[in-house]
Amino acid sequence: MTDKVYSQHRVSFICLFLAITITVIFWQVRNHEFISFDDNTYVTQNRYVQDGITLKGLVWAFSGPHANNWHPLTWLSHMLDCQLFGLKAGRHHLVNVFFHVANTLLLFLILHRMTNALWQSAFVAGLFALHPLHVESVAWVAERKDVLSTLFWMLTIGAYVYYVERPGYKRYIFVFLFFVLGLMAKPMLVTLPFVLLLLDFWPLKRLQTARSGGGIAAATPQPVQRGEKKKKSQQQPQKDTPQKKANVKPRNLWQEIRPLLQEKIPFFAVTILFCFVTVYAQQGIVKPLELLPLGNRIANALISYVSYIEKMLWPAKLSIFYPYIGIALFPWQAVSALFSWQAVSAMLALMVTTYLTIRAARLFPYLIVGWLWYLGTLIPVIGLVQVGLQSMADRYTYVPLMGVFIMIAWGIPELLNRWRYGRIAIASVAAGVLLACIIMTYVQIGFWRNNIALYGHAIEVTPANSWAQIHMGDALALQGKKDEAIAHFREAISIDNDYEAHNSLGLILVSQGKLDEAINQFRESIHVNPNDEEAYYNIANVLAMQGKMAEAADHFRKVLRLNPLSVQSHNNLGYVLIFLGNEGEAITHFREAIRLNPNEARSYVNLGNALLHEKKTDEAIANYREALRLNSGLTAVEQNLKVALEQQRKTR
Repeated sequence: MTDKVYSQHRVSFICLFLAITITVIFWQVRNHEFISFDDNTYVTQNRYVQDGITLKGLVWAFSGPHANNWHPLTWLSHMLDCQLFGLKAGRHHLVNVFFHVANTLLLFLILHRMTNALWQSAFVAGLFALHPLHVESVAWVAERKDVLSTLFWMLTIGAYVYYVERPGYKRYIFVFLFFVLGLMAKPMLVTLPFVLLLLDFWPLKRLQTARSGGGIAAATPQPVQRGEKKKKSQQQPQKDTPQKKANVKPRNLWQEIRPLLQEKIPFFAVTILFCFVTVYAQQGIVKPLELLPLGNRIANALISYVSYIEKMLWPAKLSIFYPYIGIALFPWQAVSALFSWQAVSAMLALMVTTYLTIRAARLFPYLIVGWLWYLGTLIPVIGLVQVGLQSMADRYTYVPLMGVFIMIAWGIPELLNRWRYGRIAIASVAAGVLLACIIMTYVQIGFWRNNIALYGHAIEVTPANSWAQIHMGDALALQGKKDEAIAHFREAISIDNDYEAHNSLGLILVSQGKLDEAINQFRESIHVNPNDEEAYYNIANVLAMQGKMAEAADHFRKVLRLNPLSVQSHNNLGYVLIFLGNEGEAITHFREAIRLNPNEARSYVNLGNALLHEKKTDEAIANYREALRLNSGLTAVEQNLKVALEQQRKTR
């Protein structure tokens, strides 16, 4: 057996081992349920997705931002799942596992092709495949965008390696195409052009280091150029002044870097475009500086950088949500957070690590590449632009930790290879680490089996977590365990007086018939958050239940001032206006509800009823028929349609 064939067999064996191990460890997700956080938005309550691949769904996916993102390929992926599997949650989960397997194999094969280092590449892929921090990205259906975009991330790098090996416009087009497709799955790929530049330095060695005070000084020229430089230096060794030498290196460095930057101009242009698209899509959920001051954000970013490394080394107490602790209420508190010992310590640790990796760049280039990969790819999600109120999230490490894994996989052998028993130690440690990851990952996956297990675990590992308390309460309420749910809502209120907890508690009180107590909870929510449209909406509904139609109409109007796009508020306000004898304005709101969502059968029913009351029989019939087309199970509408048809017959 030749060495080449033997090497190919080893590569195939490693691929098979990785694929089988991932499948076995994650196979339990086939029995997992959808969870209540985001899975409803992406699948279980999304009619476009549940209809499968349709022309209307394609238009919807590409037409505008949904779920505060523009990622049409992610929507198409969920649509295809529903087309094939319906709402069988386990099948959706297994598709995520398939993508995770593909990402792992691509990572291994691409690293191996770039470096020809078999076992280092295998260890990086093993850590990526089996680390507990990556469970969230795989075991959560709504994080399809994470595993799908990473597939295109890896395909982009793989195509780039082929392009570097034999540059040409055809190969370049494939690199660019995969990059754009990845951005259409998740905008996280905006950092990929930066990573391609890092790969140019190492391991592709299109740019190398030269010692100049220990840093990255200049690119290593080609052999012919080195000869030319040597001749020049031999001919005129005494004529180059220090000033001239200082001028040569930056010029040569720029000459080496410039073509690498120029070939990536289209990538950076598309990156800028997608940054604007993402900012536009997320403008409704980006937290203002008044809520989260810049000092808090910087402090949290510094601490998160270090915390992710800590969790990588010791993946304990992992949670779906990490609460943002210590939000500043006054400017001086934000400054205090920035100069807290945690933030200062984290900043010093990051600065020292960055300095050491730069100093070591000439001898150990993988250290600076891995470290800058980690720092750079986390920038979009590190919290400087805060989306949501989580301080950090396990899913954010799916791509960034590849860089740290590279540092470990190449750095530790460098330290131990000179030791007599170094290879044995490396193999033993690697096997032990991967075995520990397998055990912890298997356990962590189990927490994602359903809402109760997931939120219960979050409460256990992060006790001061009002977000988890609220979601736990909602999950218990759906099971009819109202007293237990109320206890969790009250606990959330005691933690930080969360307005969402007041709303959830109020809704349970409504279901128990305690309408006045419920209104008090909704008003308390408004006191905490004056722009809480949900609380105004809930108050309006309760007032309508109490027969206080004029007050209910006022509150529905407040909701629409906060959110003119609320279809339900237009419908409910129209319903109340009919009771108040204002059919004309009611019809206007029903028409607006239909304009905002043409697929809501209830809006056509309401409009039909109002038109029938106004003796506009033909229009009423048309709206009833459209409602039945959207939902054929509306038996009451069939009766209304018969009445309308009878009236039409009498008038003719």
